[in-house]
Amino acid sequence: MATQLRTLPAAARVRSQHQQRGKPYYRWYVPYLFLIPGLALYLLWTVYPLFYQLYISFFDWKIIPGQESVFVGLANYQRAFADKTFWLAMRNTAGYAVITVFGQLIGGLALAILVNRVITGKRFFRTVYYLPVVTSWVVVSFLFIYLFNPGEAGVINSVLMRLGILSKPVSWMASSDTAWVAINSLGIWKGIGWAMVIFLAALQSIPTELYEAGAIDGANEFQRLLYLTLPLIRRTVLFVVVALMIGGFQVFLSVLILTGGGPLHRTEVALTYMFDQSFGNLQFGYGAALSYILAIVIVIVSVLQTRLFGRRQEVEF
Repeated sequence: MATQLRTLPAAARVRSQHQQRGKPYYRWYVPYLFLIPGLALYLLWTVYPLFYQLYISFFDWKIIPGQESVFVGLANYQRAFADKTFWLAMRNTAGYAVITVFGQLIGGLALAILVNRVITGKRFFRTVYYLPVVTSWVVVSFLFIYLFNPGEAGVINSVLMRLGILSKPVSWMASSDTAWVAINSLGIWKGIGWAMVIFLAALQSIPTELYEAGAIDGANEFQRLLYLTLPLIRRTVLFVVVALMIGGFQVFLSVLILTGGGPLHRTEVALTYMFDQSFGNLQFGYGAALSYILAIVIVIVSVLQTRLFGRRQEVEF
């Protein structure tokens, strides 16, 4: 047998040796052949548009046939830094992100702790709380328009008036202060189930022996949560905060449907302002520049969050 193996070509000899050992033989490039289709789609639909959008941001871009796109250099970026409405939209976006991330983080963790303690029906509650996450933004936005109807027929107005909190109906979308109540409530309600599922998976990975040891050492419920649970799921908390913050800065459809950025741009967010500049005013170069400024802000915020929450902590009572 050894003599026969030596007479075979090198590739066939390696294949024969693998077969004798009971191991399948693969060529090194076979896995890459399976990766090529997905990589090609990623390059075509993600990487190429990103670089092309960067290219557009340096032009006064025209899409109408026959019109020339003039190279303007950094003029679109200079205009953005001087655009008060854009920075108002950025402040609104940051405020929305902070409020909704905090609400989803606290609410999702609380729900995860409660669901984790449920003995029967855990899958049912997990599904119920996760339903808003998989529901279309368009559908839930129109649902909240119905809930915050300005007349007495609106569910929120009706409930608050019956409880004696309001003496007359409130036009929620007519004022920016009350409109943000509806927008932020929708953002928290829509994403709280996602945070709950992530936290629930992290909580279920913690050994029960650690809680038993903490109870023996005299730690109460709050101390076990503060000094045991939170340090052990610190990486999960970091992931949830970063992911939710990125999603918060990308708020678009809810604001577009609920208020359209009004009144007087007071509820404008970054993406609705980009949409209005690009498709309303046909200033695609300026809209592309705004998108890259927003992307840079998101990257900076994500790095700061990672640096802030990524420090190691010891678990001690």
